[in-house]
Amino acid sequence: VVSGSAAKDSPYTFDFHVLKDPETINAFALPGGQVSITLGLLRRLENEAALAGVLGHEVGHVIGRHSAEQMSKQQFASVLAGAAGVATSDPNDPRSGVRNAAIAAAAAQMITMKFGRDDELESDALGVRFIKSAGYDPAGMADLMTVLAQAGGARSQSEFFSTHPNPDNRLERIRQLVQEVGPGGEDGRARFQENVLRYVRQ
Repeated sequence: VVSGSAAKDSPYTFDFHVLKDPETINAFALPGGQVSITLGLLRRLENEAALAGVLGHEVGHVIGRHSAEQMSKQQFASVLAGAAGVATSDPNDPRSGVRNAAIAAAAAQMITMKFGRDDELESDALGVRFIKSAGYDPAGMADLMTVLAQAGGARSQSEFFSTHPNPDNRLERIRQLVQEVGPGGEDGRARFQENVLRYVRQ
């Protein structure tokens, strides 16, 4: 999603993480390029295009500087410090638990932040473009919103709605965006089933 699109020309270094929380349904991005998706959301997806939708949308938040704009300078510095600890930690180091702790602390702050409608629409539009440029079917973004709308009934488990408006209200707009960029591209369903779902759904 990053290397195959205009996102690669941004000044940010993106780093992606799966948080080992099988219950919570969420994804978020920190200022600077740290992007996380929970195991609970990952398990609900069906193809690579939908995963690209998650990542593209969150990358859009980073490029749009939405998180930075909503945080106070003090909060921003605190989260950046945590993100820096994440980025510099060695996954082969037995002390790498520091990395997970930093992400968890940043996540706690992100849960209290709700993006406005304009921010969400901008991230949706950027995400659709990033998906298309990377060779995926941009309809994966609509697939993602459908999954999130279905998960909305389990409010106690879905933290996504704490930081993002209800996807029902954006689905039609996303379908329009897909038509604008043109349908087509792969959904990567077989690879996703083989390389991701067979492991995360065990």
